[in-house]
Amino acid sequence: MKNPIYINGSGVVSPLSSAGFSSDSSAILVSGNDLVAPISDLHDVRIKELQAESKWYSQLDRSVLLAILAAREFKVPVGKIGINIGSSRGATRVWEESYTRFRESGIATTQSSPLTTLGNISTWIAQDLGVDATAFSHSITCATASHAVLNAIAWIESDMVDQFIVGGSEAPLTPFTIAQMKALRIYATQESAYPCKALDLDKTGNTMVLGEAAACYLLSRKVTENTQAKIIGYGAAIEKLSSATSVSMNGLCLQESMKRAMGDIALEEVDAIVTHSPGTIKGDMAEFAAIQEVFGDDYPTLCNNKWQLGHSLGASSALSIAMALEMFDKSTLFTIPYLESTFTNPRGKEVNPQKILINATGFGGNAVSLLLEKHI
Repeated sequence: MKNPIYINGSGVVSPLSSAGFSSDSSAILVSGNDLVAPISDLHDVRIKELQAESKWYSQLDRSVLLAILAAREFKVPVGKIGINIGSSRGATRVWEESYTRFRESGIATTQSSPLTTLGNISTWIAQDLGVDATAFSHSITCATASHAVLNAIAWIESDMVDQFIVGGSEAPLTPFTIAQMKALRIYATQESAYPCKALDLDKTGNTMVLGEAAACYLLSRKVTENTQAKIIGYGAAIEKLSSATSVSMNGLCLQESMKRAMGDIALEEVDAIVTHSPGTIKGDMAEFAAIQEVFGDDYPTLCNNKWQLGHSLGASSALSIAMALEMFDKSTLFTIPYLESTFTNPRGKEVNPQKILINATGFGGNAVSLLLEKHI
């Protein structure tokens, strides 16, 4: 990168309680016949309050409402603003409900089109914050939020905007979406203290669980009194597919994205990796293979949060950024309670993290890695 990009504000809506990512318990629970990770009760109350604010908000999809709440967490920016909040699925519940009504009656409701377009996530944030902004949304599967950061870097460095609001939002806890994951045979089926066994390379079955969440960040090239960290490197890569959902056994796209994100930085300077690892056998093993290929056996501490809050698809890497910021703030790295420290921390030492690598990958063979540095 030519210049660092500073994170000057953040907002997170997730299944986690006030304990945050330092908690050693999972927020995954059983709802009906499914394992899911809904947002916390406190955040759910705030969603209901938001819906009651106006007739508009009462009609918006949950993915939009989650993003609005997250963006409200930081001070409204001034100047030339860009907004890019991505989502893998977009307005999932409203779309499913609208199509069900159409199947039953043959008539689409008047609001079905504007309320199910992916772009309405970013535009409604602009409306809610009352800013005149360039606002757009996109979907690049589970790496979507990290791609939003790439877009922000390009826009800021080209001087097209002064500040950029980025992030991801996902509300996938709907019947059809869960059914799709089950059809792929990757969904968790066993209830336990930790239903999602992300990064457990000894598991004998897939354990991915869907979760809902949103996280937004205010990015700028300038330091402010609210600066939390800075982005000092990024990398993106796409590998050739052998199937629509495949990932190579050696995680080739992740190898390249990590190398590009680090650039000339020495491997030992990276203190931790917040892994994408979703809890699937092939996905977790491929990412670990990629990490070993890049770092060898002396790899950084491995961190993950999907065992805590499930996989929020297009919002997932935005949650990984939130985890990195919390570890910077608390000057410690969070452990994975069901894994041996010799595996997650092969360097065998306590670390006050200064540089954290964040991985994201998704369907389509695409990967993004972001390198964050603590702001001092």
